[in-house]
Amino acid sequence: MASEQDDFLFLDHDEELQEVEEVASAAWDILIVDDDPEIHSVTTLALSGVEFWGRSLFFHHAYSGAEAIEKLIHNPEISVMLLDVVMETDDAGLTVVKRVRDELKNNSVRIILRTGQPGHAPEEQVIRDYDINDYKMKTELTRSKLVTSMMTAVRSYRQICELEAQSLALSSILDACKGILGHNDISSFSLAVVTHLAKILGSEANGIVCGQLGKGKRFTVLGGTNHFQESFGDGLEQLDNGRVIMQVQNCFDSAQHQRTEHDITVLLKGKNRSAAIYIELDIQPTDSQLQSMEVFLANVSVGLDNIKLFNELRDVAYKDPLTKLPNRSSFTEKITNYYKPKSNDLLLILIDIAQFSDINNGLGQEVGNQLLIAVMTRLEQEFPQTELLARIGADVFALLLPKVAFEEQMFIDSLLTPYQVNEHVLSIHFRVGVCEQDDFVCNGLDTLKLAYIALNQAKQENRVVGRYTSDLEEKMAWKLGLIRQLRQDFEHKRLEVWYQPQLCFKTLEVVGCEALLRWPSGNGRYISPGIFVPLAENAGLIVDIGQWVLEQACEQQKKLAAIGKSISVAVNVSVPQFKVANYAQSVKDTLLEYQVDPKFIELEVTESVVMDEIGAVVETLRELQEFGVEVAIDDFGTGFSSLSYLQTLPFSRLKIDRAFIKDIPHSDSGAIAELVISLGRHLGRKTIAEGVETKEQSDLLKKMGCDEVQGFMYAKPMPSEALMMFLKNYKPKVD
Repeated sequence: MASEQDDFLFLDHDEELQEVEEVASAAWDILIVDDDPEIHSVTTLALSGVEFWGRSLFFHHAYSGAEAIEKLIHNPEISVMLLDVVMETDDAGLTVVKRVRDELKNNSVRIILRTGQPGHAPEEQVIRDYDINDYKMKTELTRSKLVTSMMTAVRSYRQICELEAQSLALSSILDACKGILGHNDISSFSLAVVTHLAKILGSEANGIVCGQLGKGKRFTVLGGTNHFQESFGDGLEQLDNGRVIMQVQNCFDSAQHQRTEHDITVLLKGKNRSAAIYIELDIQPTDSQLQSMEVFLANVSVGLDNIKLFNELRDVAYKDPLTKLPNRSSFTEKITNYYKPKSNDLLLILIDIAQFSDINNGLGQEVGNQLLIAVMTRLEQEFPQTELLARIGADVFALLLPKVAFEEQMFIDSLLTPYQVNEHVLSIHFRVGVCEQDDFVCNGLDTLKLAYIALNQAKQENRVVGRYTSDLEEKMAWKLGLIRQLRQDFEHKRLEVWYQPQLCFKTLEVVGCEALLRWPSGNGRYISPGIFVPLAENAGLIVDIGQWVLEQACEQQKKLAAIGKSISVAVNVSVPQFKVANYAQSVKDTLLEYQVDPKFIELEVTESVVMDEIGAVVETLRELQEFGVEVAIDDFGTGFSSLSYLQTLPFSRLKIDRAFIKDIPHSDSGAIAELVISLGRHLGRKTIAEGVETKEQSDLLKKMGCDEVQGFMYAKPMPSEALMMFLKNYKPKVD
């Protein structure tokens, strides 16, 4: 066993000690301050391998008082400082202590003073006048005593940090409790609750409060942050967020908090009712934060039991706050009473204000609100026979009207008469869904669903009125199943991009190819784009799919460049893609990411895209053209209301729709195709004919002066590998 003499650390000796490297991972940060490098080495070696409360030690080093201050400024996590008294001056260490406490305001770091000059500073006076943990002679400190002093200092540091954390937590709870006081409506109260609870949990405020009313099991949205505020008063099941619905439902069903990696849902129980708060988490909360949460929730429960708030809540549950009409919850309850299997005297009519969000965004929410009131007033005045009128969505009204009072054209005309809203005269378009009483079912929500099926049918077919029939539900189920499969196949990368070559009519050289989306059905066949593309647009998938197609086109273009083929790849763009904010910048970022020359990517936009919002489209196309991307007008001739728009559109190519080519030369002389070719020539733009399948069509189009051609006669759409093989083996044969 080593002698006590061997245990002294700071006696003179000749043995050279190597400095031990430490890893700063889950460790206590220790600062050694001494002007003698050997002291650093010996201290590091003596404390190597030591752990306190499961954490090792990581050492920082300073060789003067000034350097020690800099280390503390840049490393506020340092827990203990081993500080030499005499360095550049006789009292350098004591000066450091004063600066740490007085200037840096660092009252957490624990300080062990060490000196090699006994009697230089009186120990009792130093302990009394300075906030330090210990003051030792270097020759006093054996390894065991050094470890003991260090353990005492680390324990003290940990306790100070815990007290500070508790103090901050208490302060946070007090601020949060103050923040939820004084609210006299349930919506602002809920917003305050979510905001302060998220702050306590260390996350951004993004969440919702739901309440369970009465003895039923229906959950109502009381309020929340961001887009959740728009659902105020709606049923939980109406949220467009399956995860929130599931977590809140689980919270109520299990009667306990729910916590996952991404969110936390907490249950509140009042005297007569219960509520749940859902919060998205940026990071996992600590035990201390969860304890603070429970204290705060006790105060929230008191607020929820406030009789004034829940008197208002009873109104909110069944009444639209803007129009004072029955809301969706009230309507679905009342419509149940009209389920009479042997009666067919009434119609359930849903009225959807088309592009209502554009009015809100363009003219302001106040104008939007006034328009809703004007529509309500119009319905009350024009249809006094209405048995039930309600506002069941942001821009959807429902009414129960006797069949004898409904004449379709008169009904539409009465709705379309312009509305005077403040200083604005607004011409509004509507979509209407109609369901007859003999189709009603015993559940009000299911009856409303049937009317929504009719309404959606009107939207999809671009008609004003859609009527429910039994086969519509089957079609809707089929479409929903197809959408689910499309979403799943897209996520699993089962979609494909094929390419159809485009040729110069004069030389028959391949000058480009069009990227065409393909969806394998799994049985060796492919589902038609005419079926799944509109579904993708309606389901909100087309933006992500469109971006993926653009990326695939960029990959293909790089492959073409690698084999020396300087041809462009054309990509179709849909209306929803153009409506995405900063779409042009997104395209530019993609091309830069894939390092593709913009002149080899062409965007094909249909006339429906151009006509959607002409001003915004022109600006976007001009930005892309300036970047070097070429633009083609696809399906030309099928949608323009005025050819004058061609004067302002920045495009390089007109694509003649196959509808004007397929019957040439038998039942179609090609007059429209020739007109488009002539128009393109006068505008200084190239024309390309798609869908060319016969030599007669080809000869006539070539004679008309068409510049480029695409069709089965020359090449069918093919996968990427087949395209590369086609291009390697292709040799133009000009007549």
